[in-house]
Amino acid sequence: METSATPSERPRMNTSLQDIALDLFRVAIARADPSAAVRDQLDLHPLPPLAQGARRIVIAVGKAAVPMMQAALTRLPAPPSAALVITNPENLCDVAGAQVVPGAHPVPDETSAAAGQQVLRVLENLSPDDQVLVLISGGGSALMVAPAAGISLADKAAVNEILLASGLEINRMNLVRQSLSRLKGGGFCHAASPAKVTALILSDVIGDDLRAIASGPTVAPLGTRADARDLLQSEALWDKLPPAVQGYLMSPDPAQPSPEADNTLIGSNRFSLDAMKAHATALGWEVAPLVYDLTGDVSDAADRVVSLARAAPTDRPVALLFGGETTVRLRGTGQGGRNQELALRVARAAAELKGEWVFLSGGTDGRDGPTDAAGGIVTAQTWAAIAASGADPEALLANNDSYAALKAGQALVSVGGTGTNVADVQVFLRRPSAPV
Repeated sequence: METSATPSERPRMNTSLQDIALDLFRVAIARADPSAAVRDQLDLHPLPPLAQGARRIVIAVGKAAVPMMQAALTRLPAPPSAALVITNPENLCDVAGAQVVPGAHPVPDETSAAAGQQVLRVLENLSPDDQVLVLISGGGSALMVAPAAGISLADKAAVNEILLASGLEINRMNLVRQSLSRLKGGGFCHAASPAKVTALILSDVIGDDLRAIASGPTVAPLGTRADARDLLQSEALWDKLPPAVQGYLMSPDPAQPSPEADNTLIGSNRFSLDAMKAHATALGWEVAPLVYDLTGDVSDAADRVVSLARAAPTDRPVALLFGGETTVRLRGTGQGGRNQELALRVARAAAELKGEWVFLSGGTDGRDGPTDAAGGIVTAQTWAAIAASGADPEALLANNDSYAALKAGQALVSVGGTGTNVADVQVFLRRPSAPV
C-alpha cells in the first residue's frame, strides 16, 4: 500500500478506515517536520554572535540530519566554518554549503566509523570562543560511531547485533552503547571542549530522555561501565560479548566531569501523537485517552492494543492512538520489523472483533527494520487474506517473517524515507459496521 508523507485532505466519516488511518499517520509525520522545528527554534532563540576570529561548526546527525541542516543554514548570519551531515543512505542528498556522508543503520559498519572519525577531526583544536551547533535526530547512535580504545568496529557491530536481538528496551541498549563509545554519553562535548556546544534535538525516544536520543552525545551518560556490565550479566548476554568488550567494561570509568551543552528538545513522539488527536477530533472521532508508552515486547504490546480495542464503545466511531517503540525477540530467520510484527499480531488477535476496524503501526522515519516498509495496516480480513494467498500466517509469524505475511495480505505501509524520526505511532479505528 503506497502512500505519501503529506497530510491529505480531510476525509469524510464514510471514507474507508484504511484511508483515515493513513491520513492520521501522515499527520504524525508532518508534525515531526524537522525543518520547521529547527527554523522555529532558531527564530525564537538565535545563536549568539561570534567573537572576532572565532569559528562556528555545524554538525547534523541522524535520519533527519539533511532537513535539519538545510533549515539551520538558512538561519545563520554567515556560512559556518564547517558543516557536516551524517545520515542513512536512504536519506542521502546534496546540501549546499555542507558535506554529506553516510552511516549505516541499524547495525553500524565502516561508513559509520568513518563518519565518527570525521566528526572527531572537525571538533579538534577548538577554542573557548568557538561555537558548535549540533542537530540530533534518531538513528545517530548507529550512524556515527567511534569505538573506545581497544575495541574494534567488528566488536562494536557484534555488540549492536546482540542488543538488537535481545529484546532490551532502547534505554538499556543505549547504556551499553554509550559505555563503548568516544562520542556517545557526552563524548561529543568532550571532543568539542572547550568550545560552547548548542544541541537541537528531535526525539525518537519515548519519554524524551535526552541521554537516550542517539545515545546522548551531548548529555551525561545513562550509567557507568559497571552498570552496563551488570545489565549484560543479568540478561545472560555477557558471555556472548567479544573478549575485548568484556575487558573494557571490566575497567574503571575515567574520573572527569562532563562538559555541559545547551540542549533543547524541538520535536518528539508526544508532539506527533497530540497532533493526531487534534486531527481525529476535528474529523468527528471520539478519541480515547492517549497511550504514550506502547513499549516492551511486541507480543505484550499487541495484547494491550487488542484489550483496549475490545473495551472501546461499539456504538460510535472511536479512535485509539498510541506512541512508542516495541521490541522483538528474534526466534526465526524471517524479515520484518517491530511495526510489521505488531500489526500482524493484532490482525490475528482481533480477527473476531465485532464491528468495522483497522489497525496501523508505522515508523515515522518511513522504515521498519531492514525492509522498505514503514509498517503494516490490518483489518479483520487480513489474517484470512494471508492464508487465502497460500501463505501460512502462523508459520510466518513464528519465523519473524512479518514482511512476507503482510505482503501476502496486501497490508504493508510504504511511504519511503520521510526525513524525520520520532519513533512509532499506532492507530486503531473502530466503528459500527455501517458507517455513521
